[in-house]
Amino acid sequence: MGSMSGNEITTLRPLKISEYIGQGAAVRTLKVFIEAVKKKGLPTEHILLYGPPGIGKTTLANIIAHELEGEMKVTSGAAMQKSGDLAAILTNLKDHDILFIDEIHRLPKTVEEMLYPVMEDYFLDIVIGKGPSARTVRLPIPRITIVGATTRLALLSAPLRDRFGLLMRLDYYTDSEMEKIVDRSAGLLKMKIAKNVAREIAKRSRRTPRLANRIIKRAHDMLVVNKHAEISDEVLTELFSLLELDDFGLTDVDRKYLKTIGIKFQNAPIGVNTIASAMSEDIQTIEDFIEPYLLQIGFLKRTSRGRQLTPKALQHLGVKTKPEQPQLV
Repeated sequence: MGSMSGNEITTLRPLKISEYIGQGAAVRTLKVFIEAVKKKGLPTEHILLYGPPGIGKTTLANIIAHELEGEMKVTSGAAMQKSGDLAAILTNLKDHDILFIDEIHRLPKTVEEMLYPVMEDYFLDIVIGKGPSARTVRLPIPRITIVGATTRLALLSAPLRDRFGLLMRLDYYTDSEMEKIVDRSAGLLKMKIAKNVAREIAKRSRRTPRLANRIIKRAHDMLVVNKHAEISDEVLTELFSLLELDDFGLTDVDRKYLKTIGIKFQNAPIGVNTIASAMSEDIQTIEDFIEPYLLQIGFLKRTSRGRQLTPKALQHLGVKTKPEQPQLV
């Protein structure tokens, strides 16, 4: 498939549903969907995948395309700004193909409304001409499956959301699933990897396969450049130092976020706008890329008054926490 070339991380992606690790509920649902399509001969539902970045939404779309013996066309909500953009993509598709729309919540309203008849009736309505002489022409399009992906389900309009037959949430992976993913990726790159090394890489991968594969690729680079036979503890220490990852997989940006709340504002409840200004960072980056993992590992609590760090996060930062005062009865 054309969309599968030229990217080493892509080559680490499984192509069959049987090779996919984790996301049990979503995988079970997809197995039924794929079997149904194979028996009926044509797709019956469109699929919406939602959840944090880097946890396998594109990979699952690739698997669906591969299992249905179709090709996958990848686009994003931000890339389709005009109705002509959608029309150009649809006219190049065939039956069983997958149209994968990443960041589908960013589709402009005009393009979104053009998708409705495509999803319901496999027709594309095109307006020809302007003013009183304008007319609508219905063009039939192939029986494709649209797979939408979003990190922000709440930003999707209800009419668009309702047109997806399958809504599937993908969540962060467990530690044991991450170790299996690290083992699998190392095997594909023909790297020798000890169990404790796989565990340390998994621990710093933020429960996210994309990051695990990124670390594995850098480890592979080090083996090739330095001609090591396998990843020793020393190589691993050097690797994490180069990537600036601590024991929890936190980066410089994550630590800056924690220090902004915990040290600069002395862990008083603080709003995300203030944090973004203090860090010179974009609010969406903070909400989509920094905070979800910190919430997952119990470093952050979001209250009605603002963000605060937990004692666990303060301990990690090396900030002494005040012992709680005993309540007077």
